[in-house]
Amino acid sequence: MNKKDIANVRKQFKLNNRYMNIREIFNVYIKKESGEIYHQVSQPFQLLEQEAQELFLTNFKKVLTGSLDAKLFELKFRRDVEDSTQMILYNGLRADTEEWMESMLRIVQKMFAHAVYEFDTVVTFIRGEYQKATRKRDLETEEGGDDEVYSNEFTLCTLNKTDQPKKALLFDYIEKEFKSNNAVDPIINLTAPLTGFMFPAFNDNAADVNHILYYGGKANQPDTMFIEEVLHCEDIITAIEEKDSFEQIVKLVAGEEVPTNVISNVYEEIDKMVQESIENEESEPPKLDSRDIERILEVSGVEDVDTAKVEHAFKSVVYDVNHEIKASSIIPKSIKINTKIADVSIHPKELKNVKYITYEGKRCLLLEVDEDVVVEGFRLPNMSNHQ
Repeated sequence: MNKKDIANVRKQFKLNNRYMNIREIFNVYIKKESGEIYHQVSQPFQLLEQEAQELFLTNFKKVLTGSLDAKLFELKFRRDVEDSTQMILYNGLRADTEEWMESMLRIVQKMFAHAVYEFDTVVTFIRGEYQKATRKRDLETEEGGDDEVYSNEFTLCTLNKTDQPKKALLFDYIEKEFKSNNAVDPIINLTAPLTGFMFPAFNDNAADVNHILYYGGKANQPDTMFIEEVLHCEDIITAIEEKDSFEQIVKLVAGEEVPTNVISNVYEEIDKMVQESIENEESEPPKLDSRDIERILEVSGVEDVDTAKVEHAFKSVVYDVNHEIKASSIIPKSIKINTKIADVSIHPKELKNVKYITYEGKRCLLLEVDEDVVVEGFRLPNMSNHQ
């Protein structure tokens, strides 16, 4: 799933939405340490009080929020797995309620077969239908719109921790007196799910049952045990790992010392690929193999680039010769320039304006600007005017 696919689904999680029909919700309360089920209940989602619906909808949207390959990962199911979670989820899409509950409980058992938490948790499953108009309604022919929709069944799961209520002092308006809060009921934290997933994945408005969208609670810290033992999916590489791999390859080819204009050119070339992919509305994000990296380094001004050198660097870092690095994972939002005196952050496109020079016997960073410089609201004087 790309960002657009995920955003299309996420924005449908709102009250009384005809494009998102959540038929039923199944909550399972798990005791800490023992991992035993304390309570379970399934009911039609629409029978929940409106406030409860809103809280759960916020929770579900969280599982579809975050950067791809940092918090959100499209995972591929492994083949030939006994008691495959893929088949459990697939068969559960159209099973009756009792069968669906039994299937989801099998997944809960997998979730707590190895994991131990220091707090009670709640596993929530929903089952429903997601719709999207195939095209906008034509005002002249009155065709399209809601008359023609993509329709897909889905299951979404979240794992949430429970918090103990904090002691508080209350004011009783009726009795006009101060009282202590004696609440003992645990609070289900629906604002920060620990993990979750949606099945199936959606690509170009079509269901892809061979993939699942996984949500990790912390950026760049996917739960490998959950991915392998619960979901039965293939290993993944985070965006940070992809970026580190690319940087190591460039260092092996270009050396440790690279001019700022060359670094800037590299990022510009990669950004160009990403933007072209977006403009062409390609479903698959652009990826780089050793040949792509060779071309990028050559046009960016890296000296002595040859095929054998790049291939050797690629294989020594990535190991899998068939692996391709996602271009979107490489481009940083900002580039950090680290020195002992100060750390500076700058946009990748502006890196070409930074030069490393020797001035009056001292090593300096020179930042070329074409306008006044403002620091915390104060405009700096042009020193050449004061000489």
